Amino acid sequence: MSELSRRAILVAGVACTFAARGAVAADSYGTIWRVSAGLDALIEPGTPVEQIAYGNQWTEGPVWVKNGGYLLFSDPPLNTVSRWTSTEGSRVFLKPSGFDGTDPALREAGANGLAIDASGALVMCDSGNRALARVDLATKKKQIVVDRYEGKRFNSPNDLCIARSGAIYFTDPCYGLEGLENSPARELAYSGIYRITPDGKITLLDQSFLRPNGIALSPDESTLYVSNTDPKQPVIKAFQLGADGLPTSSSIFFDTTPMLTPNAKGMPDGMKVDELGNLFATGPGGIMVLSKEARLLGQINVSARTASNCAFGEGGSTLFITATDIVARVRLKTRGNA
Repeated sequence: MSELSRRAILVAGVACTFAARGAVAADSYGTIWRVSAGLDALIEPGTPVEQIAYGNQWTEGPVWVKNGGYLLFSDPPLNTVSRWTSTEGSRVFLKPSGFDGTDPALREAGANGLAIDASGALVMCDSGNRALARVDLATKKKQIVVDRYEGKRFNSPNDLCIARSGAIYFTDPCYGLEGLENSPARELAYSGIYRITPDGKITLLDQSFLRPNGIALSPDESTLYVSNTDPKQPVIKAFQLGADGLPTSSSIFFDTTPMLTPNAKGMPDGMKVDELGNLFATGPGGIMVLSKEARLLGQINVSARTASNCAFGEGGSTLFITATDIVARVRLKTRGNA
């Protein structure tokens, strides 16, 4: 039996026994399911899932801004980036966050994935402008970093992560375009995974996924994780990286196919990695907590909503979760990978 087959059987068994195992924490906004005792080292039993923001259309791309102590999150359909603090709550920070105008070719005009670079600037996947952009948080002035590969416009950059070298890894599915993969505005025949270095050199790393989405680096930056939001191949792939930051090989890290059920909302989407290498990754039913050995430790379900992404903040020991129209948070015993 292959490792992938063995893992699929294990995941199927876990999905069927969530109710029997019971919840370690619950309130009106979500439930934390404990699959393995290994979860207890990461989340204290009895920890609640708290709703902190609501009234959005589709929340995405959360990022914690250390120099300021606030959370930013995007709403691509509403073309906004909002700012949340524990004292002020949520309010609009950028509008428009993406394309400033009307374009019938766009399905989502706003920004999606967000990150903070070493200089403290906001780097965003600007779905509406079909580009990576950098925003000065003090002035809110935006600068396009890159919007084309080999002379052709990107589809709609979706999510990103930044290496310590300053290199940006990002995904480019067609979610921002009307008609998705069948959009007449599409210029590239594939949905790529890219890397751009501080000197502007851009490299296509992979084009095997229909809808590459969430992306994250392991703590030692030797592995790049990328999710595929495709019901025919709902997986997280691991790319082994060489010293130059480019892939040397790849393999399926985790296959969520057995977890796809009518009651389990969502598919592999955004993800983050903690300082120990554990993945907090969206999947069917919520945020999957996966060990670096690809073992499912537990899951954070946010009511009946679809989890889209997550981020560490408040000193690194809070997990912020974007899910459909809300933002939630869960206190952790572990810390995010700095």
